[in-house]
Amino acid sequence: MRLLADKHQFCIACMTLFMLTGCVSSESRVLVPSIAMSPEFLQLNSTQPVNEDGVDFGLDVVTNESDSLFNLEVLPGVRVRAVEEGGPAGVAGIQVGDVILLINGQQINHPDTLTAVALNADPDTSLDFQLRRDTTILQATVAGRDRLASAMPLTELYRIDPLRSRAGYITEVIDSASGNPYTVARIVAFDPASPLPDYGLELNDLVISLENIPIESGQDLITRLNSQHDFGDRVRLSILRDNAVMVLETDLWDPGRRINRVSLGPLLQYESNLGTQSSRFSFLDFWLFSVYRYTRTEGERQHRLLELFTFSSDYGALVEERN
Repeated sequence: MRLLADKHQFCIACMTLFMLTGCVSSESRVLVPSIAMSPEFLQLNSTQPVNEDGVDFGLDVVTNESDSLFNLEVLPGVRVRAVEEGGPAGVAGIQVGDVILLINGQQINHPDTLTAVALNADPDTSLDFQLRRDTTILQATVAGRDRLASAMPLTELYRIDPLRSRAGYITEVIDSASGNPYTVARIVAFDPASPLPDYGLELNDLVISLENIPIESGQDLITRLNSQHDFGDRVRLSILRDNAVMVLETDLWDPGRRINRVSLGPLLQYESNLGTQSSRFSFLDFWLFSVYRYTRTEGERQHRLLELFTFSSDYGALVEERN
């Protein structure tokens, strides 16, 4: 009898452990966007015909959401939805899908900001646009209404890795001690969330190799970091600084983990979704009936007790704005 009781307790313990470990899942602590990789070589010369009658910037923009349909995170900048044929933006080489980040140093994070800049622009001057095309940061000079013919072509500033290393790179060719040239990636920008400075990397460091494999270009470094390594991985970089080669190890950016689902049979159910900004919790849930149920969708919260009493709070409200 004692042996049967011990086996019974052991089975209960195993079932409890299974419920606690097998019904808990996690996801990234923050939404991680999906970014397309730029090709090694970009065609930057504009093929748009010059139209002396172009108006404004000749483009239409929307808020910049991530490239993934499953993670609709709003990112910095505004995304170009349409480019007028022969307009100032088209002549300057701006394309549909580009993300406009800055205009004359001013951050552009909403379409209304771009409209305000266009309405207040001097028609006799040109404006400097900084934009992102996949993982490349570009600069374009967009002429005013009266100077369409003098629009300058796009100029590549650097390649950006907005995910793993959160840093910008340019490709350079330098000579080795033996006189043979080789390619490096110079670090030219750090995002505030970049982990690289915490591990001793500095601006203007020259990246020679990643995991002992030589770097072919700045884009090659970005592509390998994002295709061969996961968030939070530790990587080994060979760096040239002040004519001295050093090897530094750095962790890549880690968005962290959060529990997004807990299921313990009818006892309790919890589920959270960052994409829809919603969460759900229920206690003693028997499918058609639960003792307590809580749901949140964005700012709206709802509490239900015994499926009979419902209390809601933080409803969205329409607010009248005066000009």
